[in-house]
Amino acid sequence: MTRLLSARSAGLLLCLCCALALATAMATQAGAATIRAELIYKKESIYNSIFVFKEGDYRTLRFGHNRRHYRESIYNPDDPTELASIYTRYATAGIVYPEKLEKAAVIGMGGGRTTWYLAHYLPALNITAVELDPEIVKIADKYFGVTEQDNLNIVTSDGRIFMRRTKETYDYIVVDAYRGHFVPFHLLTQEFYELVETRLEPGGAIVQNIEPNTMLFDHALATIGSVFDCVDLYEAGSNIVAVAYNGSCRTKETLIARAAPLQAAHGFRYNLEDMIRERLVTPPRDPEDVLTDDFAPANYLKSVETRKRKLKKD
Repeated sequence: MTRLLSARSAGLLLCLCCALALATAMATQAGAATIRAELIYKKESIYNSIFVFKEGDYRTLRFGHNRRHYRESIYNPDDPTELASIYTRYATAGIVYPEKLEKAAVIGMGGGRTTWYLAHYLPALNITAVELDPEIVKIADKYFGVTEQDNLNIVTSDGRIFMRRTKETYDYIVVDAYRGHFVPFHLLTQEFYELVETRLEPGGAIVQNIEPNTMLFDHALATIGSVFDCVDLYEAGSNIVAVAYNGSCRTKETLIARAAPLQAAHGFRYNLEDMIRERLVTPPRDPEDVLTDDFAPANYLKSVETRKRKLKKD
């Protein structure tokens, strides 16, 4: 009888625990549902329909396109080093690759979270952030805590035009230019990457955020790979971050060994070694997928969602 009562008691306790867990989950979802996006700024610029929202503890920068809003940046004013967008964390992992870290360029500053994070943790790194829309530069300053400082210079320009005109070379170049749901086609072609390569210091690396869920992913990898010897990939939420460089392709062990002293010296919030361990196997690339200036159907490829492959860790 004692055993029977114990079993019944245990079963009742289990049911109560399950009910409590379900009620807690429902309450959490209900609480989350009550968080409303409060519009705090709106601007129609020459390039974008721009919206800044307050969403709970965060501010978000969104671009409007075809009655949809695309989130560009997320900022926590109470915790500026937080990179709420996972792909921005992995963009910082690319600093493990360059032979030296003296100068960097960010093409497509947006709300500036990656830019600000790098400037904060690497005060000796001279960063040039390039943003096409002058209104975004103003918004980044007013609402996202990003303004020029000793190691951060902000330039208002198209990214490709800037790369064409600059006489500087960089150890680390981040390409993160999106307009809504797509990358401007002229920043996805073989000619663009050839130009970027000429602006890299020997031993330098380029980092680019790529959406993996469409045919554009395969073409983007093939195009980057047509210019650079090595392309490493990192899964970053719903995106893939690619790190491209020339020379001998590095093993994961070599990269982790490079990450350890950087992490120890600068104390990055998002651990470099942990991110490097997540490196994926790069799929084979088809030379016929290369995009060029005279054939770059980026928007068409973005709309054909037929290539959602799973990548493996190496």
